[in-house]
Amino acid sequence: MGFHQDGQTAGRAAGPFAGGRSGQTSGLGGGLRRPATRAARAAATLLAAGLLATAVPSSAAAAPAAPAPRIDLTVLVVDDGGGAVAAIVSELKDTGVPYRTVDLDDPNRPVVDAAFLSDTVGGRPRAKYQGVVVPDEDPFGSGTTAGAAENAALFAYETAFGIRQVDAYTWSHPGVGLEYVDNGGYAGTLDGARSAVTAAGRTGPFGYLDGPVAFEDNSPLIGESYGYAGKPREGFTSYLDTPVDDDGARGSLVGEYAHDGRRELVVTFAYNQYQRQFRALARGIVEWLTQGVHLGQSRSYFSVHVDDVFAPDARWDTERNCTPGDLDCTGGGEETDPIRMSADDAAYAAAWQRSAGFTLDLVHNAGAGEEWKAEHGGADPLAARLVADRAQYRWVNHTYTHPFLGCVQDTSVVPWRCAKDAAGKTLWMSRAQISAQIRDNHDWAVRKGISVDRAELVTGEHSGLRTLPQQPDDNPNLAGALADNGVKWIASDNSREPQQRAVGAAKTVPRHPMNVYYNVGTAAEMADEYNWIYTAQDDGGSGVCETNPASTCLAEPLDTATGYGDYIVPQEARTALSHVLANDPRPHYVHQSNLAEERLLYPVLDKVLADYRALFADSAPLVNPRQRDVGLELQRRAVWDKALADGKVTAYRIGDTVTVKAPSGVSAPITAPEGTRKQLPLTTGAFGTAYAGARSAWTAPEALQSAITLKLPAV
Repeated sequence: MGFHQDGQTAGRAAGPFAGGRSGQTSGLGGGLRRPATRAARAAATLLAAGLLATAVPSSAAAAPAAPAPRIDLTVLVVDDGGGAVAAIVSELKDTGVPYRTVDLDDPNRPVVDAAFLSDTVGGRPRAKYQGVVVPDEDPFGSGTTAGAAENAALFAYETAFGIRQVDAYTWSHPGVGLEYVDNGGYAGTLDGARSAVTAAGRTGPFGYLDGPVAFEDNSPLIGESYGYAGKPREGFTSYLDTPVDDDGARGSLVGEYAHDGRRELVVTFAYNQYQRQFRALARGIVEWLTQGVHLGQSRSYFSVHVDDVFAPDARWDTERNCTPGDLDCTGGGEETDPIRMSADDAAYAAAWQRSAGFTLDLVHNAGAGEEWKAEHGGADPLAARLVADRAQYRWVNHTYTHPFLGCVQDTSVVPWRCAKDAAGKTLWMSRAQISAQIRDNHDWAVRKGISVDRAELVTGEHSGLRTLPQQPDDNPNLAGALADNGVKWIASDNSREPQQRAVGAAKTVPRHPMNVYYNVGTAAEMADEYNWIYTAQDDGGSGVCETNPASTCLAEPLDTATGYGDYIVPQEARTALSHVLANDPRPHYVHQSNLAEERLLYPVLDKVLADYRALFADSAPLVNPRQRDVGLELQRRAVWDKALADGKVTAYRIGDTVTVKAPSGVSAPITAPEGTRKQLPLTTGAFGTAYAGARSAWTAPEALQSAITLKLPAV
């Protein structure tokens, strides 16, 4: 499943209908598209009658009742290439909901007619799609004969089978159940708007949200959101609204329009898949569209690995703008003032966990700690404190002394390169050396009574895995050493390798790096290094941001006294929260230095936790998985995605029964309402686990069953 890249920020969301086909302009009604023509509506009525005739016998009243239709669990996406449709597709993809796309810009696309939308299977009428996502309320363009016919076919299909439609982005007008904005509404920039879920939204599809849905306002220099807040007319139920004047009047931004036997979810603000307001609403959009029954599942995941526990970390030199000990840091010798947690820092970490209701993963190097202790009189209060509090944390093996486990590094040049033998072959750390690093660290933890999972490993700097550009391949000795020690899940850097892959019999677990640097202990040091990386040469920076296309330069250097708290903390919390809201289970990683001295990590974590908990209800808590659980989740998703891509999944609903068939060995992610039961041999059992007002799980057929069968609660 796709995940957006680290560091993506939302730019200006496009104005109304950007990239669309009809050329509308923003305003208060002039020049905007009109609703479908009377002829088109008449055609829709006739087609609806034809579709219904396939489900209702035309004989006398005494004839047998028509069979309930089969509704296939696939979403139809009519795509105009715009950001709003792309955002909804990202949610479907990221949660495992199967969908089919009709590209409006493809001249060879299929015609959307009755045969495309429905047929009959075994004498039972079948709806091929359980929901429809369209760019707006006039998806095919009613101004042409062909477009009007496709609109008519789609609308008749929705009426006949009770299928819902999401209008991804439109404007406020009577054709979608809203007044024009010049009648008690608003059109314009929504940056910073504090919209709110209405009472109907809380009892409906957005019941998992608690607080205001604040629109992003990340920069005063950029307009990030544009939209229309309209006054509802008869048949319209608002789910998300915002103030439109100083007297307390409110206009709808998201709502349901029920008319002509159809239901449309009308969204009247522009957005893209990265913006927080969309990410908060995305779950509810899918639940409304699918009427709460669909393949796929979603959670809000957040876990944080603290690397280098017991080991000291080098300190940034604010004069030379480098880190002593690094190959490119010349003219000043080795590091003499490393950063290492104290016993008080360890006590603070344990207390913070209890108050925050959040567990950290301590990724430890015991041998580095033993070396430190030997160099400092044989005592280590930090280790004593952490070991005493060992049950309060999760622990992950980080190798004994944190060596580089890849090729033998030739450091006679900058940057380093892989050393080679006389025959020109790369020299590698041996299997025995790698295995000893893993084994010795694990055994130390066991002797200390620390619960550590042998299957989990984080290597120093993710070494042993390929490291571009110097080492394009994994150390060929790595896979064997992992197998020797029972390692099944090895961490990788998500910024380098975002997808899970195999390393012998093990699988990688990509981790998000947090931009709280390993080599700083104070806010001033952090801001100084940040300035060096993210300011132009003319402003005293390195200029890297000017040459790296993935980077953006600061408008001006941060104040080293206030820049961390005022700028870096909000930005890093926003980035981390974007991963949380995107159903991304990948862990984030930092270093033990971030818990030392000025304890820079806590303000970021506090903001992530506070922002999430203020927005989401208790029914949607943060899920704090450990490394093996993340690995398994990613593995299941990859297998599921392949089964969908290969067309090997069949899933449908008939009345109150859901049937899902997938290849042997493939677990299916399914979401259904509370009260859903799983059909078992000779009995039924509760299905899934509760989350965000629904039940969901990865599940497979029971013994002697060829399919998963769920019984939905009576409506």
